[in-house]
Amino acid sequence: MSPVSPASLVSRAVRSRRTRRRAAAAVAATALLLPLAACGDDGDGGSKKDKGGKGGKTGAAPKADLTVLAAASLTDVFKTVETKYEEQNPGTKLTFSFAGSQELAAQVKQGSPADALVTADTKTMDGLKSDVGSPSIIAKNRLVIATRDGNPKKIKSLEDLTDSGLKVVLAAPEVPVGRYSQQVLDAQKLKVKPVSQETSVRGVLSKVELGEADAGIVYKTDAATAPDKVDAVTIPDAQNAVASYPAATLKESGHKEAAEAFVKWLTTPEAQKILQDAGFQKP
Repeated sequence: MSPVSPASLVSRAVRSRRTRRRAAAAVAATALLLPLAACGDDGDGGSKKDKGGKGGKTGAAPKADLTVLAAASLTDVFKTVETKYEEQNPGTKLTFSFAGSQELAAQVKQGSPADALVTADTKTMDGLKSDVGSPSIIAKNRLVIATRDGNPKKIKSLEDLTDSGLKVVLAAPEVPVGRYSQQVLDAQKLKVKPVSQETSVRGVLSKVELGEADAGIVYKTDAATAPDKVDAVTIPDAQNAVASYPAATLKESGHKEAAEAFVKWLTTPEAQKILQDAGFQKP
């Protein structure tokens, strides 16, 4: 064996140290990359966060301009729904059209362009089975007697509405709240002669707010929107009716996936909190 010179030994030692440093650097780089890989591509080009994983936005809905036909009693709460949903789904725009459920049904039958429908009763929705997808109940509601601020006529019960000296306004029988109102009055065998019959619950509320009526039967949530203008007289549960609110997509929607995403979102805990904060009951 040939003798090894001191210079060769030094050279080998230097190369050995360089090799160890490079190996250590490679290990460190791998350790840094592992956390990035864990939150990066999940195998099909998108990150887990983008696909609605933990910590991600709920805004995975397709972008679209959606038109939603909604019962008049949802007018105020759906303003909050609009803000929250658009905030979570950039690129999506919600446009609501509010009216009595019977008017909304007529619009659907006439082919009015829209993407989703929310009514204040299941009867109206059931009559549109050939036009809508499978509905989901998103909320419930109850009736109250709305009186002028301060309740100057001292109305305490449904029976008081039979007083011929009172101006009572109800919704028309074809309007869900009008049908519910008649049901509770009939159940108590009470005859009330309204001075007018309105096409929506907001029409009833407006008459009372303006002093054109002494009282009217509305949903609890509607009376709550005008606390400085009307008082709400509670109707006992045993004498009351429960209104259910079904939501469904329209089969003729040009944005079916986006519409389905919105209707599904209405059943989520976040949307439910918005509805219940406004006084609606759990589905």
